[in-house]
Amino acid sequence: MAELSVNLLGLRLVFSSIGLMGNTVLIASIIKINFFHIKSFEIFLFGLAAANLWEIVIINIYDIIILQTPSTATGTWSCYLLEFVTVIGEINSIFFTVLICIFRYQKLRDLNTRVNFPLFLDNIRSAWTVSGISVMLSVLLSVPMFVIDQESKAENVTRNSSMCPPDFFHCTQNHCPVFNRIYKYLFIVSCHLLPLIIVTVTSCLILTVLLSQRKTVTPAVNETGSSQFSRKSKDTKIQWSTIAVLGAMGLFQVDWTTYLIFQLAFNPYEFPFWSEAQFFITISYTSISPYMYMIGHNMIPPHSCKKG
Repeated sequence: MAELSVNLLGLRLVFSSIGLMGNTVLIASIIKINFFHIKSFEIFLFGLAAANLWEIVIINIYDIIILQTPSTATGTWSCYLLEFVTVIGEINSIFFTVLICIFRYQKLRDLNTRVNFPLFLDNIRSAWTVSGISVMLSVLLSVPMFVIDQESKAENVTRNSSMCPPDFFHCTQNHCPVFNRIYKYLFIVSCHLLPLIIVTVTSCLILTVLLSQRKTVTPAVNETGSSQFSRKSKDTKIQWSTIAVLGAMGLFQVDWTTYLIFQLAFNPYEFPFWSEAQFFITISYTSISPYMYMIGHNMIPPHSCKKG
């Protein structure tokens, strides 16, 4: 058992390092862009990478340091605060993923007929406004972490003697306040299930649009060779970026579907490696998705790979 814990800790450090590096590089790539040339997609990517980075750092602090600290050294308000900031990062990552998915679908839909007709999310001010609303919503949805009954959740913790429970919402069968139950299921529905449904439906619509556009593409007769090449190059770039987004959305769907099953089917006080399992489920998307977005958005140029 001790050897398994050491191996899991090693994997945790590897995943965390990959996620920290990927999200940091993504943020640095976006910061290099001229402020007046930044696009809505980059704003959403920046918000996603920042939320991912936040979540990776805080969840490691909560899981590794706090859960391994004796109860005498960990105060209840420390748990409140850590749970609060952890959930903020998690919700922000999910919300920005939903924004990216919807934005990509709107950009791709009716691409040939819409031409340059502006979209709501294409406007930089609108993109910043929506991003700000997402952050505010995540904070508001996390505030009840300070209210729910922590004592009921801390009972019968068999894994360690920490005052911080392994699961934010769980409570014992003998004493489970109504507010705990209401908040848990409202949180799961609004922050996990609903975004998962939106991403799944939108991803299917994106895939449908891609397939239909591929079937209906015909060479223009009245265009010059240079303009045809430019149009083809632009369409290829958009499709490649969209495929990368679809890949990230697929990872998101697998990740959070597994999380929902795990959250609803297992008891954190009976499952010995609850914290580790929850960590790897939630961290997989935040660690791997930045690389997908960077490759699809040409933030990792192909020629740089050839030089290496």
